[in-house]
Amino acid sequence: MVRVRHLNNAPIAEAIIDFKIRLPDSFNVKKEYSSLRKELASKYTKVEERATGSIEIKDGKPKIRSGRRNISGYRFTSRDKKEVAQFRIDGFTYSRLNPYTKWELVIEEAKKLWDLYRSRSHGFVVERISVHYINQIDIKVGDQLEDYFTSSPKLPENLPQTFGHFFSSLGFQEKSLYVMVIQTAIESPNKDHARIILDIDVFKEITKEIKEITLWKNIEKMRELKNRIFFEMITEKTVRLYR
Repeated sequence: MVRVRHLNNAPIAEAIIDFKIRLPDSFNVKKEYSSLRKELASKYTKVEERATGSIEIKDGKPKIRSGRRNISGYRFTSRDKKEVAQFRIDGFTYSRLNPYTKWELVIEEAKKLWDLYRSRSHGFVVERISVHYINQIDIKVGDQLEDYFTSSPKLPENLPQTFGHFFSSLGFQEKSLYVMVIQTAIESPNKDHARIILDIDVFKEITKEIKEITLWKNIEKMRELKNRIFFEMITEKTVRLYR
């Protein structure tokens, strides 16, 4: 069994807790959520409206139709730009951006914001919950991927062994939890390094009414599975980079 450890400098670019919600067609987003501007103003100083509209194709080009915008939600960004909360007609999302703090603080803030969403979202049904972590791991140019990752793309021996780019995805299920893992190589700001994105999304489809305490117990299980996947996919050399 892989050993899950605390990393003092975890390579987490974004930690996301997301709920997909179904609300009645009659639900008025502006009426129910606009008052959050004042309630969250002390911390979340930037507020953006999210709107839906229709698009038509004219002369082979997409064009947004003019007319009344339908507000679909609000995006709140904290003063330090490290936390984002989204209150939408189709769900709730809380994100913690780099630098990561710790799970206890992430879950505390997510619960507080979710309580606000829940209190204003009359007649909602939870359809899906997710714990989603995006990691950025920088490795030295010229090093072998297998030195850092237990699972990575391999080229045939007779071909050049330097990757310019790669993208791989893996999906599987553990009991009632579903997992999507995406591994991507992108250009790094540091020319001496390559940046590998390790994107781990653990989610659960909700098919019947779920109690609040059960919902958060599932979130904790997802976090535990996410951690196990992360440490299964990296080597001890990678651990040493961030501990």
